[in-house]
This record gives sequence, structure tokens and C-alpha cells, in this order.
Amino acid sequence: MPDDKTELELERLSKGEMVFEMIKATGVTLGLTLLWSMEAVRDRFFRLLDRWHVPSMRWRKASAFPPGPTKR
Repeated sequence: MPDDKTELELERLSKGEMVFEMIKATGVTLGLTLLWSMEAVRDRFFRLLDRWHVPSMRWRKASAFPPGPTKR
């Protein structure tokens, strides 16, 4: 094991940088909280539909080949 010990160099943040970092971290936290809550609501909604045995809505049958004669 080498004897090289790396030392950390810490740099002080100014008050403006500190405030900016706190606002940025708060924004990220709120964004992740919003996504998590939306996922929880979606999960509960689909579990409720499963409990009620509601089939998924199909407006029309999807087909890779449209009706009618083939074009050659």
C-alpha cells in the first residue's frame, strides 16, 4: 500500500454562493418530492382501477397494416 496520502483542500464559499447552493438544493428536493408524490398518486389510482376491474380503454384496434388493398 503506497504511503501517498492525499489531502483535501477545502475552499470557503462566500455568502452569496452559500445562499445559491441552499436555494439550488431546496429546488432539487422540492422537485424530487413532487415527482415522488405524483408517482404515489398514479400508483394508487391504478391500484384502485385494478380493484374495480376496469379494463384499459381502447379507442380503436391498432394495426400495423391499414385496411384496404395493398399498394404495389
